[in-house]
Amino acid sequence: MILYHASKEIVEFPEVRKTKYTKDFSWGFYCTNSYEQAIRWANRSEGTPIINSYIYTPDNTLSILKFDSLSDEWLDFIARCRKGELHRYDIVEGPMADDTVWNYVNDYLYGDMTREQFWSFAKFKYPTHQISFHTLAAINCLTFEGSEIVYDSEGKR
Repeated sequence: MILYHASKEIVEFPEVRKTKYTKDFSWGFYCTNSYEQAIRWANRSEGTPIINSYIYTPDNTLSILKFDSLSDEWLDFIARCRKGELHRYDIVEGPMADDTVWNYVNDYLYGDMTREQFWSFAKFKYPTHQISFHTLAAINCLTFEGSEIVYDSEGKR
């Protein structure tokens, strides 16, 4: 399977970095199987939009958590990760909350929205795909294939 990582630089050797803010599945190296999504990610801010490509070879000895769709389990997991809680998984895969859905997640986290309200708003949104690698063993499942500069359809430069 080919995976894509959007960046402003060539990432031949992926890393897991602890940063100020956690993401949906905590700190990790994030990729997607959607080339179009990678283009959008790469063009989100200033700088040269680069898409790095990797061959992903699954390792069944690793601890992998996969969410096939939006669910209460997915929401609870993201809520814990966004609060800074750690997990034991090498790889986590599933839907990514777009900016609108993420606003709903924040409202849910801060108690400004109930779980029921979250689902009533979120059901009309279409999440995208993400897979995150959280350990060196997980990153070893990726083989760098190359990188390219790719501007979005608006021709951003």
